[in-house]
Amino acid sequence: MGMERLTFTGHSGEALAARLDMPDGSHLATALFAHCFTCSKDIPAAKRIAGRLAAMGIAVLRFDFTGLGHSEGEFENTTFSTNVADLVLASEHLASRGMAPSLLIGHSLGGAAILRAAGEIASAKAVVTIGTPFDPDHVVHNFGDSVDNIRRDGASEVMLGGRPIRIGRDFLENVSSENLETAIASLKKALLVLHAPLDATVGIENATQIFLNAKHPKSFVTLDDADHLVTRASDAEYAAEVISAWAGRYLDLKPPAPPIGAPEGVVRVSEASSDGFLQDISSGPAHHTFADEPLAYGGTNKGMSPYGFLAAGLGACTSMTIRMYARRKKWPLSRVRVDVTHDKMHAQDAGGSASKIDHFVREIHLEGDLSDEQRARLLEIADKCPVHRTLESGAQIKTTLAESKMEKAAE
Repeated sequence: MGMERLTFTGHSGEALAARLDMPDGSHLATALFAHCFTCSKDIPAAKRIAGRLAAMGIAVLRFDFTGLGHSEGEFENTTFSTNVADLVLASEHLASRGMAPSLLIGHSLGGAAILRAAGEIASAKAVVTIGTPFDPDHVVHNFGDSVDNIRRDGASEVMLGGRPIRIGRDFLENVSSENLETAIASLKKALLVLHAPLDATVGIENATQIFLNAKHPKSFVTLDDADHLVTRASDAEYAAEVISAWAGRYLDLKPPAPPIGAPEGVVRVSEASSDGFLQDISSGPAHHTFADEPLAYGGTNKGMSPYGFLAAGLGACTSMTIRMYARRKKWPLSRVRVDVTHDKMHAQDAGGSASKIDHFVREIHLEGDLSDEQRARLLEIADKCPVHRTLESGAQIKTTLAESKMEKAAE
């Protein structure tokens, strides 16, 4: 997965810093991500969500609003409306690159800005909000006693997230005049609302109001006990999984033609994090899962082990082969279940050398009014499963090393 640093011009004419997370393989769609109030494009939740979407072929642009992070400008001169303008300009920049966004994602006040901007981004087909306030003025509650100072002096420092941020009077006046009810009701795009019931910053009632004012198609998914910033890695990963699965229903993710010699396309395995063993596995845009190792082996146990996938392939192929044969014969097979176990055994136990070989055991369960002869025949057919034959006969594996990005850049 590649990441490109770039800048584009914001509403005030100053450069806004952005990151574009690109898929390793085919680029199937583009998403635009709006970060939370006074946060940045690099908060863990944004990075994890962008990485997960990129793994399924969706590029993600995330940028720092004017005056925040690495972007130019003065934050105290910005308002909710200028944030919306920056989002529209970000979408136009993507469109100029032939990557007009079809998915819009916003976190907290960034979600409110996304809801407001969505009507001006014609390419967008789906919108996601995370911990978003129904009323943008909600953010003012975090300013405490500084509100009077801002109104009196024109600007004042406010402690947010343990750091001082200067807020201007224009922001207060602008955010107080905002009402998202009409924008949500006229969204005309699929909407996914993600919110944690225990969110102490933006209460769950905000998600209820957003959901009730939106028209179908709309979905609501709880983030359980996540905090407002979705700081826990497990919560951010869950949000990313939900978004990636949901988005595939509403985006036109057309896979490219498979390469010559690979009729089923490319199965791509990418590290979800370098800290453990969790792997993102994608087979085109429609199929996504995880591989991992058990806790005892240093993994997080969020997916099957590699040998688990191998056993699953054998079991699935066995069941399909039996079903195809019974269907062709019109036999009364009502259900098939295949239990597969894997272990290593000494080859000498199997009449071979002293080395160890892989040992798979299949237990096949057949349901239906089948005769003994039919059941025996289906057991024979199980051995004709293509994966069974591959495992028995072995396979050739050719491994190549991909050219590094530095080598490509030097060409």
